[in-house]
Amino acid sequence: MPKLIRKLGEPGDLGWVVQSHAEIYAAEYGWGFAYEALITQIVSAYATEHDDSRESAWIAEVDGKRVGSIFCVRGPDEATAQLRLLLVTPDARGLRLGVELVDTCLAFAREAGYKRMVLWTNDPLVAARHIYLSRGFRLTGSEAHNMWGTELTAQTYEIDL
Repeated sequence: MPKLIRKLGEPGDLGWVVQSHAEIYAAEYGWGFAYEALITQIVSAYATEHDDSRESAWIAEVDGKRVGSIFCVRGPDEATAQLRLLLVTPDARGLRLGVELVDTCLAFAREAGYKRMVLWTNDPLVAARHIYLSRGFRLTGSEAHNMWGTELTAQTYEIDL
């Protein structure tokens, strides 16, 4: 079972990121159309506005099939990168692809000259949180919300690079 982390850029990659996030999070957490709209906005902004020297995205594959994604984009200031859209499909979980994607994102951010990285996630995403904490991210804020039809606690994490 060959694994690969490659740069996003093949035909269908952007659509796959939106579709997989929408379908998986709807099935696992009941997040609806508003969540899909958010993912669509993030992917669209990346597709039309990203700077290759400061932003990148990757797709994880197993046996030539897309099974994961992660994006590194400019954060709220020039010194800060933002990790976005980490996902590993249910059939590929347990293969350490989430760790590999996060490590790839962190390495890129360091190489691009960022001094820190931030991310925003939600409390049900326990496996992702475990990866973030294992890589040195620290929780810097939390806030209750109901953006996608269920009560959630949003969490902000950051790491110095």
